[in-house]
Order: sequence, then C-alpha cells, then structure tokens
Amino acid sequence: MTIRPMQTAEDAAAFRTLNEEWIRRYFTVEPEDERQLGDPFGVIVEPGGEVLMAEVDGEVVGCVALRPAGDGDYELSKMSVSPSMRGGGIGRRILTAAVDRARELGATSLFLGSSTQLGPAVHLYESVGFEHVPPESVHMPYARASVFMRMPLSAVDGSLSSTP
Repeated sequence: MTIRPMQTAEDAAAFRTLNEEWIRRYFTVEPEDERQLGDPFGVIVEPGGEVLMAEVDGEVVGCVALRPAGDGDYELSKMSVSPSMRGGGIGRRILTAAVDRARELGATSLFLGSSTQLGPAVHLYESVGFEHVPPESVHMPYARASVFMRMPLSAVDGSLSSTP
C-alpha cells in the first residue's frame, strides 16, 4: 500500500466517492460535506491542508484530510476506507500517516468530530492517542457529530508510523 498526497481530478473524485459512501450509509450529506467534497483542492489543499490517498495496486482504497484551523490546530476529516478493504489495517495506516504529515505541516494539535454510530472509527482514534473533549472545545459544523476528540501533537514524541 502507498499513501500519497491527492494530486489529480481522479483522486478528487475518489475522495468524494469514498466519503459519500459512508456518509450516505449512516447519515445525510451536509452543506460542509458538499463544500469539501466538491472542491478539495480549493477548500482543503490551497489553504495549507492536505488530502492523503491510500492506494493498493493502483486503486485508491482510502483517504483522509488535514484542514488547517489556525494557530497550529488542524482538523482530521473525511477519513474513509473502501468497504471491501475495511478491517485490514488500512485505516490505522492512513491515520498514522496523517498524524505524521500533520507534524510535518507544523500542526501542534489535531481535532476531529465523529459519531457514536461509528464505533470502530472512534476506537481507532482512541488507540492512537486522541482523547475525548467537550463539544464546545472544537468547531464542528456537522449535525451528525456526537463525539469530539483532540490530540496535542506537542505531547506526543516521535512518529506513529511504526504503530501496528
């Protein structure tokens, strides 16, 4: 598996498809989803963020976005793995690559919003060091968000790349 930055219109389309799959399965696509999925280069990359794509045998099978929120704070957003590839550790590899990349981008902390309906994702976030925080401590524009987490990167030493 290769994890690399989003580079092409085809990558942007895969980013949209992967995310719409899980959002529509459990929730409703919200205006902020449309904004990010409709123009990930303009909304995420150009302001200083990054979208990472996981590829297996030339096929994009996962993704995650890092969105700058100011003062070294980044939102970890739009993480998805293709349904046929879930359960094989790809999500963990994408997540740890995103944490490492956030450090390279100068992030001092990461935050995210998730949902109690996404138990495996919440457990994965907890397992790499995200901690639950009060909802008012993060800006989260999604009605579906019921779990709020943060990881202070300055308190975490080294890379997570070796995490199994």
